Amino acid sequence: MLSGDFWACLDELVSTCRIVIDRPRGAAHPRYPEYVYPVDYGYLEGTTAADGHGIDIWVGTLQPPKVLGVLCIVDMVKRDSEIKVLYGCTPAEIEAAHRAQNTKCMRAIFIPRSTP
Repeated sequence: MLSGDFWACLDELVSTCRIVIDRPRGAAHPRYPEYVYPVDYGYLEGTTAADGHGIDIWVGTLQPPKVLGVLCIVDMVKRDSEIKVLYGCTPAEIEAAHRAQNTKCMRAIFIPRSTP
């Protein structure tokens, strides 16, 4: 099984791309004001996800930060699927991001990074 290669690639993307936080913790979504971000949320500059924008990332308060897993999302409005990187998130922040990604029109599963 080569899952370590997956995590190594994510580590490289996160370490070589600028993280842009465009939705800070506590901010409301621009189109859905009832949706409030519980953890800093943004994207990796210079990357592309299924929606044509940068790869999304939840950035927590854990120090030193590292990639801890991903949320795999199915969005019934956009009719797409993509991942959201969980970076430097505490267990509570992972849970909050996971809950936030499970809405009326979206479903998410948490895929933790397993450690050898």
